[in-house]
Amino acid sequence: MAQWNQLQQLETRYLEQLYHLYSDSFPMELRQFLAPWIESQDWAYAANKESHATLVFHNLLGEIDQQYSRFLQENNVLYQHNLRRIKQHLQSKYLEKPMEIARIVARCLWEEQRLLQTATTAAQDGTTSHPSGTVVTEKQQILEHNLQDIRKRVQDMEQKMKMLENLQDDFDFNYKTLKSQGDNPPNSSPICSELSQDMNGNSQAAATRQKMSQLEQMLSALDQLRRQIVTEMAGLLSAMDFVQKNLTDDELADWKRRQQIACIGGPPNICLDRLETWITSLAESQLQIRQQIKKLEELQQKVSYKGDPIIQHRPALEEKIVDLFRTLMKSAFVVERQPCMPMHPDRPLVIKTGVQFTNKVRLLVKFPELNYQLKIKVIIDKESGDVAAIRGSRKFNILGTNTKVMNMEESNNGSLSAEFKHLTLREQRCGNGGRTNSDASLIVTEELHLITFETEVYHQGLKIDLETHSLPVVVISNICQMPNAWASILWYNMLTNHPKNVNFFTKPPVGTWDQVAEVLSWQFSSTTKRGLTIEQLTTLAEKLLGPCVNYSGCQITWAKFCKENMAGKGFSFWVWLDNIIDLVKKYILALWNEGYILGFISKERERAILSPKPPGTFLLRFSESSKEGGITFTWVEKDISGKTQIQSVEPYTKQQLNSMSFAEIIMGYKIMDATNILVSPLVYLFPEIPKEDAFGKYCRPEAAPEAELGDPCSTIQPYLKTKFICVTPTNSGNTSDLFPMSPRTLDSLMHNEAEANPGPLDSLTLDMELSSDVASPM
Repeated sequence: MAQWNQLQQLETRYLEQLYHLYSDSFPMELRQFLAPWIESQDWAYAANKESHATLVFHNLLGEIDQQYSRFLQENNVLYQHNLRRIKQHLQSKYLEKPMEIARIVARCLWEEQRLLQTATTAAQDGTTSHPSGTVVTEKQQILEHNLQDIRKRVQDMEQKMKMLENLQDDFDFNYKTLKSQGDNPPNSSPICSELSQDMNGNSQAAATRQKMSQLEQMLSALDQLRRQIVTEMAGLLSAMDFVQKNLTDDELADWKRRQQIACIGGPPNICLDRLETWITSLAESQLQIRQQIKKLEELQQKVSYKGDPIIQHRPALEEKIVDLFRTLMKSAFVVERQPCMPMHPDRPLVIKTGVQFTNKVRLLVKFPELNYQLKIKVIIDKESGDVAAIRGSRKFNILGTNTKVMNMEESNNGSLSAEFKHLTLREQRCGNGGRTNSDASLIVTEELHLITFETEVYHQGLKIDLETHSLPVVVISNICQMPNAWASILWYNMLTNHPKNVNFFTKPPVGTWDQVAEVLSWQFSSTTKRGLTIEQLTTLAEKLLGPCVNYSGCQITWAKFCKENMAGKGFSFWVWLDNIIDLVKKYILALWNEGYILGFISKERERAILSPKPPGTFLLRFSESSKEGGITFTWVEKDISGKTQIQSVEPYTKQQLNSMSFAEIIMGYKIMDATNILVSPLVYLFPEIPKEDAFGKYCRPEAAPEAELGDPCSTIQPYLKTKFICVTPTNSGNTSDLFPMSPRTLDSLMHNEAEANPGPLDSLTLDMELSSDVASPM
């Protein structure tokens, strides 16, 4: 079954996560219209090869034209309009940058696959007795049971209120009838003392005394029912308070923490639909109780007496229910989607000045009467103006559409939300470059800012001010600041769930290796199909902390993670690792997803696992010395005496991988021996996968030779076919430049080259002649 069709069959909570993947950068409508074609393209390859990305992009425009023709035949005016708008948007945004749309589509397709895997795993876990799953399920079942109990008690209270009203009406009718007859009840009953004041002092007949006795019994029953209702209302409000704390302090707080984790690459956060159902149910019950309390006031105004429980307890009940409802409404106003630049969906909470970012707010109380009634305003650093001045932080203005009305139409599930798609930040310029204090203690990538959303609710006579805010964001002015800014986002959300601690980096707390290891693995698993293994993480721990028997519990400071240079290196751990992550995503994603790259492995471990292997066995690992990110391969060979040797080629960087894919480099890599014979030292990928099986499918097929254009009557011989390969001379020095040359040129070069010290083998790119035919004279 096609991936898109499988997604449509998921539960609502997963569909909500699916909706969040798409925006104007890649509209969901286009995904729907062209689902089979989109899934048939290799977007990951296109994201790394501009020529292929250009081809795929133009094919995409052609598919849009074909779909438009179908809608034209069907006379579907709405779809025609939408598709035309989408095409114009894509052309204006990606015509000169086709690799960007390829990366966005590849990311969406990968997130879809993760979503399907999550749903499948959850379905399987539902049939087993997984301890943690049982705890969560039981907790939710208890909460739902409590909500059902509240709804039932509210309905029961409604019935009792009707009984109370009927009983009071009967009493009031009999009282007024008796009063109109001029009868005066005796003063012996304290409950009826109010009635006796309006009666004459004449002796009463037996019939009158009987009526008075009945009236006294009715008033006693009325008083008893009033007291029962007031007592039960107080108990019901206590139950509501308990459930509300479970919702806001536990469930909603857990969701917000999961949102933090998801922002830094952790497991996808569950959607808000279930929470919205629970909170809406509780809010509806609270409003019903509030109406019943108002009804008590009306009844009390009609009939009251000494010791009336309504007079004693109604004000406290009214104050309690209003306070509960206000608190619930304030808690229900949340940031559903944190600020994020569309071109960097895997790195939310980092915003570049002058670049549009998006975010979405939602009210988890789904009242239709509030549709188009709440106007949301966006502000930055509303509450931290004084703090910002003390810290010397920059100040910003929000540009674009910074107000919007919440509605239920824009959301696919009918939730009350507002999505801001066209916001940008501009720095306020001061005399010292925008900062209010030239002695600022924090660098710009450690400054944290809050984006606040505020509105007012008028509902059933109540005015409630609502306010929520984003997680702290880092604002950069140059994209080269992205790595350090992202490191700040990782450190903050890894170590705290405090929602507004903008002074976090004035004294950043330390993290443990267990926390850091999990987050580092997420940086790979969130953008690829594989996280990091225990062995890979151990290698990284050694680079950060040095040799240790057990890294669990070892502490890592913020400076050591991001700011201090590694031992013997001119760059920090995070700068090195972030460039490797970028290298994986842009150049070797498919090989990483296949599990072909061991990546992080110490040289000692590398030698240990390769030494027993036959000659030609090789592995792929990341360079430890390249700041910009590099990848190399190490292989086993035998010298003349039969002794095992481990050889490594000089790492390939992004600059070289722009010219040739890593798979093609591996497939064409040669060593030139002393007799100028080219041999391939790479035979089996560790542990024992034939090189052709692993990398052949990632190499482009060779194009057939083309004849030179000319006189059709003349006989034109084809050009010689050529192929770029990488060659390492066995006696090479530091000849690391890449350039095409023939074997004869290389032979001449090597005979004239002085002997150099042994070290990592450098490679040369050769333009090899693959045909023995002689080219025709020009």
